[in-house]
Amino acid sequence: MPNDTPDLPHGAVPGSARTLDTDMQRLRAVHRAAAELRRGVPVLLLGAEPLIVAAADTVGAAGLVDMAALAAAWPVLLVSPVRAAAILRRTVDPLAPAIGLTTNGLFDPALLRGMADPTAAQLVRDPPQLAPAPRQGGAALALAKVARLLPAMLAAPVRPDAVAQAAARGLLAVDGAHVLGHPDREAARLVRVAEARVPLEAAPDARVVAFRAPDAGIEHLAILIGQPEHAGDAAPLVRLHSECFTGDLLGSLRCDCGPQLQAALARMGAEGTGVLVYLAQEGRGIGLANKLRAYALQDRGLDTVDANRALGWGADERNFMVAAAMLDQVGVRRIRLLTNNPDKMTALAACGIEVAGREPLVVAPNGVNDHYLATKARRFGHLPG
Repeated sequence: MPNDTPDLPHGAVPGSARTLDTDMQRLRAVHRAAAELRRGVPVLLLGAEPLIVAAADTVGAAGLVDMAALAAAWPVLLVSPVRAAAILRRTVDPLAPAIGLTTNGLFDPALLRGMADPTAAQLVRDPPQLAPAPRQGGAALALAKVARLLPAMLAAPVRPDAVAQAAARGLLAVDGAHVLGHPDREAARLVRVAEARVPLEAAPDARVVAFRAPDAGIEHLAILIGQPEHAGDAAPLVRLHSECFTGDLLGSLRCDCGPQLQAALARMGAEGTGVLVYLAQEGRGIGLANKLRAYALQDRGLDTVDANRALGWGADERNFMVAAAMLDQVGVRRIRLLTNNPDKMTALAACGIEVAGREPLVVAPNGVNDHYLATKARRFGHLPG
């Protein structure tokens, strides 16, 4: 009789195979739904009150036709409280997971993008009004965030035959609860996929290890200098560094990311050991395109915190469970954290990493990023050196 039990990862117990398979299916469903949103295709959001949703950032005429075929009522535009307050020019509930705005019965992609994007030219002809947000409004915006799109979603309740209609039109369906649980599930399922020796100018004895969540195209990297996994009670230096295309690669003066990256590697190289966790969480987790939008808002006078919030994102959307999972897999569980950000210390400790101490990472202002650095100290509580 053949053995149909799938191979299990190291440390798994036989009874967990079904759980692993279920989690993989949920991860896959969320990633596929996010990819569809990026293509401008609507997605059926399942739950107690199913919705047909489409991203205001990308939806076009064809997507709106598909959406109308499944909708049981006129859609609303779901946005964050900050974005809704800016559009309506009045206060709204700041703690609501999503705020609904009327679309005045218009299926107009340009109008939707104008209401969703504070950096776009103002295209709103008729001022929208508040509209009841569906119960799954928060899940809808969370799905847009997984896709790294603007958190602005066109949403409508669906007809009784919506599941069959969606299948007939080739539209995907995803459970709203699975979307909300996605960040933690993705971090828990991170796997080590590749490793190679990569000598660095500041640290010749360096290896780069790539990690990826199942069915996700994004890789996070761990740069291991020396043998930090054998440091034991010595607690090697560890730096959590979120990727920054503009600062790390282009040498942008708007932030301190590039100098921090190089200073951290040099410090670890000098000590002969350390781990730099390079997280694929650009712009504190909002993605490069949205970070550029945030820069445009900063040029209009907003600071880095308010710019992110104006786009519908939180001030910091990063998931440090990813970093904790990577450290655990490379065998580094007791560390000295190279950071000025106390939130990173708290997050890693909450995930089971022992933070034996903090080492400051001091980078001087350059005349361009002075206000940015001051904002991090004032509004994020970053510590001095």
